[in-house]
Amino acid sequence: MSSKPITSTSPEAPATYSWEATNLELADRYGLDPASIVRFDLNTSPTPPALISSLLAAGRFEAPLSEYAATDYRRLVEAAAARYGVDPGQIIVGAGADEILDIIAKVFLPSGGHAVVPAPTYAMYRVLTEQRGASAVMIPRRPASDGYALDPGAIRSAVKETRAALVWLCSPNNPTAVAEPDGLIARLLAGLQADAVAAERRPPIVVLDEAYAEFVGVSLVGLCDDYPELITVRTASKAYALAGLRVGFGIARPELIARLNPFRPPGSVSTVSVTLVTEALLDDSILEANLDRVARERVRLAEGLRAVGWSIGPSVTNFLLADLGSSERAAIVAERLMSEGLVPRTFGAGHPLSDHLRLTVRDPQENDRLIAAAEGGS
Repeated sequence: MSSKPITSTSPEAPATYSWEATNLELADRYGLDPASIVRFDLNTSPTPPALISSLLAAGRFEAPLSEYAATDYRRLVEAAAARYGVDPGQIIVGAGADEILDIIAKVFLPSGGHAVVPAPTYAMYRVLTEQRGASAVMIPRRPASDGYALDPGAIRSAVKETRAALVWLCSPNNPTAVAEPDGLIARLLAGLQADAVAAERRPPIVVLDEAYAEFVGVSLVGLCDDYPELITVRTASKAYALAGLRVGFGIARPELIARLNPFRPPGSVSTVSVTLVTEALLDDSILEANLDRVARERVRLAEGLRAVGWSIGPSVTNFLLADLGSSERAAIVAERLMSEGLVPRTFGAGHPLSDHLRLTVRDPQENDRLIAAAEGGS
């Protein structure tokens, strides 16, 4: 892969995100029973924690459903701070990690500015950048043989060349399913800081999306001690199997949180979500049970797909990346899977992973359906 930056900007027509077809839309398209459709495209867990289901059934919420949650989300913030090992003043709460990312873009990305986006990665980074009227400077990651690792030199060069206000990072990275090599992000941050000192300007804000950090048991939130412009993003959606509750967190130094807070909607997180995610964060067994389930099924699903001839890359997350060899074959396989009610994540023409499919690790019965479908076709 070339490390030459590709700048993309169109303030009048920002990048758009293509929403996945709903189960009802897929059922209509393929003549399926909606209940038979399995989402392998959304990186969600198939079963919510039992404790959360019981609380929902009992209707145990901290305030009546006719009232808003407390605007400071105090119990939730305190639970998140304890879970992530930071002070409550270092936490901002949002309606999912996506709202946190959106707030960051609003605060730190000026119209006409630049943000560096190592690619392939989560599509919303470019979308949010261009929605602000800024330019997304796309820096290719290293090839699959190098674990799709970041190219620190290319990122630093792009920041210097464009005077980028923001750098979007994701580790473990979606959709490549692997974390950055040990020490790489710390070295990148140190390099960005040294470059800024040499140029007599402030370093860029660096957003480190750690949506999948629990799966590797390592967080880099502590790097803000040495790089004050770092904002780490966490979520209850993935490792806690609570995507439908839409709760995410930004973690940074208090002075950065103070800049983000005025842009936070006062009541975007519901009373139900606040109560249930607080309970999940306080209960170690919920996290441990889901991590164990995912780890076991990830190995089994990967082995099953390799056994029928699919090329499956390494993964530390709750999804796999399958290399189908060509974009044409990937499209054919995806269409056949969808006709059987199994929905993979596809990548459009021109995407560096257009010859791949991303596949969520689901429960044993659902994963067995996918393995059988892979065995029965090209």
